[in-house]
Amino acid sequence: MRRLLLHRQAMDGKLSRQNWDCNGTGYVAYRKYICDVKPSVDHSEWAPSEGRLSKDLSKSPASISSRRSSSVQADESEQPAYAFAGMKCLFDSCKASVNIVRFGNLSSDLLAFGAADGTLTVCSLEGSPRVLHLLRGHSKEITDFDWSLNNKYLCSSSLDKSVRIWDTSEGHCIRVIYDKVSQLCIRFHPVNNNYLVVGTGTGQLKVINFSTGRHVNHLDLGRQITALDFDPSGRLLFAGDSTGCIYSIAVDSITATLSYAHKNNMGLARKSTTTTVQFRIFSRLAGGPVLLASNQDGSLRFFSVALQVNGYLTLRCSLHLPPLARNTRASFCPLLSLEKGEFIVTGSEDKNVYFYDFTRPKHPCVNKLQGHGAPIVGVSWNYGENLLASSDCEGLVIVWKRAKSVDG
Repeated sequence: MRRLLLHRQAMDGKLSRQNWDCNGTGYVAYRKYICDVKPSVDHSEWAPSEGRLSKDLSKSPASISSRRSSSVQADESEQPAYAFAGMKCLFDSCKASVNIVRFGNLSSDLLAFGAADGTLTVCSLEGSPRVLHLLRGHSKEITDFDWSLNNKYLCSSSLDKSVRIWDTSEGHCIRVIYDKVSQLCIRFHPVNNNYLVVGTGTGQLKVINFSTGRHVNHLDLGRQITALDFDPSGRLLFAGDSTGCIYSIAVDSITATLSYAHKNNMGLARKSTTTTVQFRIFSRLAGGPVLLASNQDGSLRFFSVALQVNGYLTLRCSLHLPPLARNTRASFCPLLSLEKGEFIVTGSEDKNVYFYDFTRPKHPCVNKLQGHGAPIVGVSWNYGENLLASSDCEGLVIVWKRAKSVDG
């Protein structure tokens, strides 16, 4: 009997380690699994750090703090929350709404953000945080942008009906692709960076050859395409439209052929613009690949993804938050534990950054960050999972530092 129990225990540990391997960036979770130490939850008030690009906000009405929600205080023994040690830096040079903020691929210190005035700003957080390049060229609002695999290039889409390719090392535009309609979202193909996929205001997905600037393929979905994301293999593309429907698209990485596979509109109370679709290779809750979809009506949906059936989506759970007046984005959070929680982070109209747990539908909010003086529309984690960037409608970008756990 003893041998049988020990054998079962070893198998459980093996399966847990396999889950960690599937997640890809689960070092923190694996470390916690081995040590079985709960993360630190020090949420005390803190003072912002001084620096050339930082501003002391302690005297302003919107003081920066990291606080637990009442639900976390009530269930502290059951649920870990995201603790933050303060602010690494802030960028406040932009005077227009910063619609999207994104860290570079596999990078912890390369950050870019796009604004409603048509500018793209590329920053470095290494050493003393600084602006590397201010990229000008778009005449209207930037709707989306993406980093190439090696972070040498940025592609951006805009309401001025153009797509631009930027050299991030030199800080200038190397190609402009014009169209007759607004370009609403854009992604590099994750394996073949010679291809870009753009979602347009007329409901078309267009594939652009990076080298020539020519459209090489397209797929008509019928409604405005407002959000895109690939799976890491590049064989599946997920698209969200202006009514909240999510499409699974099969992609040929060599010929760039797009093939319609599935459509899903489950979990929506009414038609509403999709602001985010984000794929994740593994989820503890679903036991496999998952997709996050956020909508302007305040709904957050969590789908399991059947990769063997061309990305067929099954709604696992959803949250319904207050409706939003803007295209506020959301993101998966780093894995805290192999046993607990399925967390996401999102901006809000009330100027707070909120953290929600899909496994707690009655009391989903586990933490919030205060510091912005305007509605928050953009959020992004860095590759090291120790920094979170958030942007608001008045042009402020704050980079928050996660607190170190007691074992780290």
